Amino acid sequence: MRKSVGLSTSTSRPEPPTWRWAWHGWANALVLGWLALTVITATGATTAEPWLAVHLFLLGAVTTAIVVWSEHFSVALLHAQAPDRRWSAARLALLTTGQAAVLAGVSSDVTVLLAAGATVVTAAIAAHAYVLLRMRLRSLGGRLAPLVDYYLLACAALLAGAPMGALLGSGVGGAAWHERLHLAHAHLNIGGWVLLTVVGTLFMLWPSAVGTTISGVTHVAARWCLRALAAGLVVAVVGMLAGSPLITVVGVGGYAVGVLVAMVPFAATLLHRRPVSGAAWLLGGSIGWLLVAVVADLVLIASGASGDGLALLGPMLLVGVIGQVLIGSLTFLLPVVMGGGPAAVSRAREHLHRGWAVRIGTLNAGVAGLALSPAAGWAGPVGLILVLGVGADFVLRAGWLIAPTLARLGVRGRITAFGSAAVLTVTAIVVAVAFAGPVPLDGAAHEHAAGGAHAAGPAGARTVEVALSGMRATPAVIEVPAGTRLVLSVTNTDSQRHDLRVDGGPRTPLLRKGQQASLDVGVVAADVKAWCAVPGHRAAGMALTIKVGGAAAAAQDHSGHTTATGPVPDPGAAYSTGFTAHDAVLPPAPTGRLHRVELPVVDKEIEVAPGLRQRSWTFGGSVPGPTLRGRVGDEFEITLVNQGTLGHSIDFHAGATAPDGMMRTIEPGERLVYRFVADKAGAWLYHCGTMPMTQHISAGMFGAVIIDPPDLAPVDREYVVVASELYHGEPGGEAVTAALRAGTPDGWVFNGSANQYDSAPLPAKVGERVRFWVVSAGPGSRTAFHVVGTRFDTVYREGAYLLRPGAGAAQVLDLAPAQGGFVEMTFAEPGGYPFVDHDMRHAEAGAHGVIRVTA
Repeated sequence: MRKSVGLSTSTSRPEPPTWRWAWHGWANALVLGWLALTVITATGATTAEPWLAVHLFLLGAVTTAIVVWSEHFSVALLHAQAPDRRWSAARLALLTTGQAAVLAGVSSDVTVLLAAGATVVTAAIAAHAYVLLRMRLRSLGGRLAPLVDYYLLACAALLAGAPMGALLGSGVGGAAWHERLHLAHAHLNIGGWVLLTVVGTLFMLWPSAVGTTISGVTHVAARWCLRALAAGLVVAVVGMLAGSPLITVVGVGGYAVGVLVAMVPFAATLLHRRPVSGAAWLLGGSIGWLLVAVVADLVLIASGASGDGLALLGPMLLVGVIGQVLIGSLTFLLPVVMGGGPAAVSRAREHLHRGWAVRIGTLNAGVAGLALSPAAGWAGPVGLILVLGVGADFVLRAGWLIAPTLARLGVRGRITAFGSAAVLTVTAIVVAVAFAGPVPLDGAAHEHAAGGAHAAGPAGARTVEVALSGMRATPAVIEVPAGTRLVLSVTNTDSQRHDLRVDGGPRTPLLRKGQQASLDVGVVAADVKAWCAVPGHRAAGMALTIKVGGAAAAAQDHSGHTTATGPVPDPGAAYSTGFTAHDAVLPPAPTGRLHRVELPVVDKEIEVAPGLRQRSWTFGGSVPGPTLRGRVGDEFEITLVNQGTLGHSIDFHAGATAPDGMMRTIEPGERLVYRFVADKAGAWLYHCGTMPMTQHISAGMFGAVIIDPPDLAPVDREYVVVASELYHGEPGGEAVTAALRAGTPDGWVFNGSANQYDSAPLPAKVGERVRFWVVSAGPGSRTAFHVVGTRFDTVYREGAYLLRPGAGAAQVLDLAPAQGGFVEMTFAEPGGYPFVDHDMRHAEAGAHGVIRVTA
C-alpha cells in the first residue's frame, strides 16, 4: 500500500482534472464558509449563545467535511469508481439545506422548521451511507478496506443522534429527560459521527502526513478498535437514556479501551519517524487531545459529573481534537486535490504551512486556556482569542488557495457555489435576528449585568427574585400592577447553564451555577413573557409570565382550591435530584435547664413540591424552622439574627411575655434576644409576628416547640410534623396576597414540602410504639391528622390527654391553626401506612406521606 493511499482516487473512468478541482473547490469552500460563520459567531459579533457557534462548527463545518472527505477516502481505500459528482453535489446541497433549517429552527424557536431540517439532514446522511455501503459491498477489499466501516458506523451514530437533537430542541420529555437526551445526543454525534470518522481516517492519514509507511499493526488494531468503540458507544448511550450510571460508566470505559488500542499504531508511526510539517503536528496534537479527552470523559462520568463538569470536555474535543484534525487534514490535502501541477502544489503547501509552529503553539495554548477557564476566569477569554485567531487565519489562507479555482468554474459550478453561499448567508441572517430578539418599542432603557455579577436595580423599582433550575423558572408567574417598574434578580441554581430573556426587552448573560444577573424590564404596561433562550429549554418549560392587573386580576377566579399563583402539586411527580426530605425525627429533650439557640432569618429557595421551587423566608434556612424541645420549667434563650432582606420578628407561643418587647420587629442586620420559661407542657407554634402575619407565615416563617408533659412515657420512635398551607409565588407578591385574602392555597403540606414522605417514607417496625407530634401552622386551614390502617390509643391535644391506652381508640387529631398535640400508635403488620390530613382536599394537594413498617 502506498503511503499516499488517502490522497489519490482510483477510478476506471478518470474525471477531467478541472471538474475534480471544481468539485473540491466549491465543496471545501462550503466547509470554509461554515468555519467563517463559526468564528464570527464565537467572537460575539452576534448575541447568540455558545450553542450556535458549536453547532455551526459541528453540524456545519465538520459534518460537511466528513461527507466530502469520507467519500473521497472510501473511493481510494476500496479502489472503487467515484460516484457521479452530480449526485454527490445533490446530496451535499440537501445536507446544507437541512443544516440551515435546523439552525434557523432552533434559533427562531420554530419547531416545525427544526423537525423539517432534522429530517432533511437525516435523509442526506442516509443517502451518503447508502453510497458508502454500496461501494463497500462491491469492492474487492484490501487490508485497509475495513476502515470504511468506521464511516458506515459513524453514519449510523448520526442517524440515531439526530432525532435526539430534534427532541432536545422541541423540549419533548421536559426536565426529566433533558439531561439524558443531551448526554446521549452529544456522545452519539461527537463520539460516534465525528470521532469514529476521525479515528478511522487517522489510521491512514497520520502516517501519510508524517511521511512514512503504514505500521504493520494498523490492520489488527483497526479491527479491534472499531469493535471496542462501537460496543462502548452503544452501551454508554443505553445507560444514559436509562439513567443508569453503572451502565454508562461501563460503556464509556469500553470506548476508552478502543481509543487506547488506536494509540498503538499511532505511537508506532511516531517512533518510526518524527513529524516535520505543520499538518503532521496538527494531527499529532489532535491525537494527544483525543486521549486526554476520552480519559477525562470516563473520569467525569464515573464521578457523576453533569452540566458544567462535562462542559470541561468541550474545549478538548471541539478545538483540541476536532478543530486540529480538521485544519491539519485540510492543510495536508487541499494542495493535492486542488491540482495545478507540481509547482502549484508546492506553492500551496508553502502558503498553508507558513508560520506553522507559531500557529500550532497558539492553538493548543488556546485549548488549554479554555479548559482552565472554570478555575481561572481570565484564561477563558484569552484562550478564545487565541483559538479564534488561528481559525480566522486558516480560513483566510485556505480561501486564498481555493479562490482561483472558484473563479474558473463553469456556469453550473458557479450556480452551485452561488446557491451554497446564499444558503449560508440566509442562515446567518435568520439566526442573528432570532438570537438578537426584537427591539423594544416603548423606548424604555434596559440594562443587565455583565459577567454574571448581581447588579442592583434602579431606585423605586420593584425587584423580584427569579431562580432557574430543573427546566423551570421560579416563580412561573409574576403579577404586578400596571405601571410598575420591574427588575428581575435572576439566579441560576442549576448545574446546567441558563439565561433569561424578556420578550421585547433585555436578557442576561449565560449564567453558570450560582451566578446572578439583574434585568431591568422597565415599566410594565401589559403581560409579557420571559424564557431561557438556550435551545430546547423554553420548550421544556423554563419560562415565566409577567402579568399585569395585581390583586383584582388574581382574585377573579378562585374556584376549587387553586389560584393564579401556581399549579397544584402533582402527587405522582418526582423531586429533583439531590432533594432531601425534611428530617421529621424528633430527638429527645436535651439535658440541662437552659437552652441557648441562635436562630438566623434567611431568605432561601425551597423545593416546595416536586420540581416546584420558590424563594421562602425561613428561620434557620428550613421550612419549618428548627424544632425546639425541652421539659416543663426549662428556660430558652433564643438569639434572632435577621440575615434576610425585610424586617422580621418571632413569637413563641410556649412562653408568656409582653409582645411589645421581645416580639418586636428587627431590621436586616439586627439581633434580638428572646427569653422565656416553658412552664406549660404542649406542642407549641412559633412564628414571625411581623404584619401582615399571613404573608410571613405562608412564606415559611414558622416552627414547633415541644415541651414534654411530666408523665410522658417512653416510645420507640418520635416524629414531628408541622402542617401548613402552600402558596406558590413570590412572598408578598400580588398573586399570593390575593390568594391569602381569598383563603385559597395552592396546596397543603407537611414540613414545608408536598408529598415529600411518599418518596422518603418514615420508618417503623411491627410492634413498635410510635409517637407523632403535630402542630398546625395555618395560617388559615385546620388540620385533621390521620394514619391510614391503624388507630390511635393515645391522643394529647392542647396540654391535656384526650385518650389513654385501654380507654378506646381515636382516628384523627383535629387541630385549629396554631394548635398542637401528639398521638401514639402501634402497627400490627408490615406495609406502607399513609398519613394524611383527612380533609381530602388537603391530602390530595400535598398533605400526604407514608410510614414504611417492616417486620
